[in-house]
Amino acid sequence: MIRNSLQLEHYPDGVVAIYGVTATTNAGGAPVDALVLKDRLRYRERTVGVTRYYNAQQAGVTVQLVLRCPLRRGVSAQDVAVPVNGQQYRIVQVQHIEGANPPAMELTLEEVRQAYAVV
Repeated sequence: MIRNSLQLEHYPDGVVAIYGVTATTNAGGAPVDALVLKDRLRYRERTVGVTRYYNAQQAGVTVQLVLRCPLRRGVSAQDVAVPVNGQQYRIVQVQHIEGANPPAMELTLEEVRQAYAVV
């Protein structure tokens, strides 16, 4: 009997909105960065491991969340994620998960200090 070595993924914890950051102009004509929706994905919240947390601290990043989602090639570390708590997080790292079925990625997130406007 051949066993399927792929890990079957499920995403019970909610939906995360993925936004791209783009320059727009405000009422005064000054350019400001704003968020434009790219995708909405179901996710499973993962534990922020000790190694990941301290390695990020050494790089000057405070990791608050790790979310596992279906793989989307257009999601990058230049994007912003907004999960069900409504908080904006900068995507610090996108990791493609080998052996996941369907293909998956993990998003390592750091809280955004100054919230972006959403257009």
